[in-house]
Amino acid sequence: MTMEAPQQITPKGLPDYLEVITRAIFQAGMSWRVIAAKWDGFREAFQGFDPEKVAGFTPDDIERLAADPRIVRNRRKIEATVLNAQALLRLDREPGGFKAYLQSHGGFDATVAVLRRHFRFLGDTGAYYFLYVVGEPVPPHEEWMAAHPGAGRGTAKRSRRA
Repeated sequence: MTMEAPQQITPKGLPDYLEVITRAIFQAGMSWRVIAAKWDGFREAFQGFDPEKVAGFTPDDIERLAADPRIVRNRRKIEATVLNAQALLRLDREPGGFKAYLQSHGGFDATVAVLRRHFRFLGDTGAYYFLYVVGEPVPPHEEWMAAHPGAGRGTAKRSRRA
């Protein structure tokens, strides 16, 4: 995080996880200040990040969001948010729910790899941000950046495409 470290949260439920994943993907390639300034609009447009609601968004809903000035109107990231809500609901059906699934991979690097496989537009930097914000263990940021010189420069494009 080149700016001040983002505020960590204790997720109270799936909407918190979806909100942080969504913020990570919309911040990629954008000014974090722009995203922060529009974030209340994102919350409204994505119905409080309720994954059940977002997962059910139709093509008409996506069209509506792609024209909504309250958010960054990147159609691919909007579509990714819908798919990410669906993935989150699928993973929450694992034994113990999403949090247990998130913690079941034996370390940071393995968890990042799993996140990138399941969530669209979530690259290495986005995965680091997500894990940090939701309070999961991450390596010290400076060390991680030194070990990942390409981080923050388009790595999400290499994330899994379903």
